[in-house]
Amino acid sequence: MNKKEVYSFLIEKAEFYENPHFIESDPIQIPHEFTKNEDIEIAGFLTATIAWGNRKSIINSSKKIIQILEYSPLDFILNSTYKDLKSFQKFVHRTFNGNDLMYFLKKLREIYTEKKTLENYIYLPNMSVSEMQSSFHNKFFKSPHEKRIEKHIANPMRGSAAKRINMFFRWMVRSDKNGVDFGIWKKFKASQLSCPLDTHSGNVARKLGLLKRKQNDAKAVTELDGVLKRIIPEDPVKLDFALFGLGVHEKFK
Repeated sequence: MNKKEVYSFLIEKAEFYENPHFIESDPIQIPHEFTKNEDIEIAGFLTATIAWGNRKSIINSSKKIIQILEYSPLDFILNSTYKDLKSFQKFVHRTFNGNDLMYFLKKLREIYTEKKTLENYIYLPNMSVSEMQSSFHNKFFKSPHEKRIEKHIANPMRGSAAKRINMFFRWMVRSDKNGVDFGIWKKFKASQLSCPLDTHSGNVARKLGLLKRKQNDAKAVTELDGVLKRIIPEDPVKLDFALFGLGVHEKFK
């Protein structure tokens, strides 16, 4: 395929995969259980935080978190007691354990008490999304914590592809018109977003000639973003549906 054909192919595949059926096997189904924006934010953030490994395992672990939060994330975070928090101790998803979850929920209590929403806490005018994500990482880990916990939120300024946090931003920012993403963050524009680059999307992007860099890191994200923004300038991350769908569902190699 020539460049024009590749671009048309990606747009076609993105349109095919961005529909409510996508939700059925994806971790985004967890925040879709809620209607209140704050609950969607919290459920989405915690789900995205543990979104590495097998998708079925991610979904099962995320459901356990929601169960711990008594199916009312904001209310639980603002009103839980120390006794309530003890139920976290047995939680584990890969390297994310109960103590990590407790730290995250305590920080979320601070955020929702002071800023009311995660969007208000993260958004900073006149900054790129990656700069805001880096600032978010630094602020989130200002309280006393184990150093190892910091790996649970990527810092793109340190070279990370930041797949999970970029995925979370996609969920919150992109329009809900196709029934997948939520579009509840109004301070951001879809044109600002970066592709949540992972093994599947990276391999497909390289196969199609969209990405030359071999590592899935911050430089690769910048390179891929530049191409995707030429295809759909106003909504480049829509093409994540094509790259992911081709890799996971069609085994495109």
